[in-house]
Parts: sequence; structure tokens; C-alpha cells
Amino acid sequence: MPGKGAKPSPDAQPGLRLDKWLFHARFYKTRALAAEQIEKGRIRINGQRSTKPGHAVRQGDVLTFAQGDAIRVIRVLHLGVRRGPATEAQGLYADLEGEKQGPPLE
Repeated sequence: MPGKGAKPSPDAQPGLRLDKWLFHARFYKTRALAAEQIEKGRIRINGQRSTKPGHAVRQGDVLTFAQGDAIRVIRVLHLGVRRGPATEAQGLYADLEGEKQGPPLE
């Protein structure tokens, strides 16, 4: 593990906290709600259960989680820098299940 002040690997891909990304992509109304679902183990990243809201999400990751009665399977396309309008949020991911792009708010 790199020590304090170590330079990141040149091939390292930037990441964003999972709870923050789910909030930016408008899958949850608040980061707290997203973090709660993550801590309960209800979100999978690339098939692996994640229980840490601070887990880094990167472009290309596949997230699987329940939303209402449906199981959502999405690919992260962009990390985003803010929680913008719904049209901006829809550009952050690709729905791999072929469902509608705009997720309902919980």
C-alpha cells in the first residue's frame, strides 16, 4: 500500500464514492439513503457485494441493485461532478436491462 504522499499509479483510473455516484445519478434522493442501502449489502459492484459507502466506483463498473420491484443492472459511463438535472444524470450510466433510462426517485 502506498504511503503518505505517494504518487498514484499512472494507469490508475479515477473513482468516486459509491454513495455519492448513486446520489448524482439520481437513484436515491439523498446520499444517506444510498449509504444505508450500501451498508445493508444491497448493492453489487461487478458482482461483488459492497457494504462500504466509500467504495470507489469507476467508469465501466457494473452495478446491480433492487429498485422497487425491479432489479437494476447498469454500467457506469461517467463519474459526474454534481447532482444535476435528470437528463444529465441519465448520461452517467447505461441501463443493461433495456428498461427506461430515468430511474424513479425513492
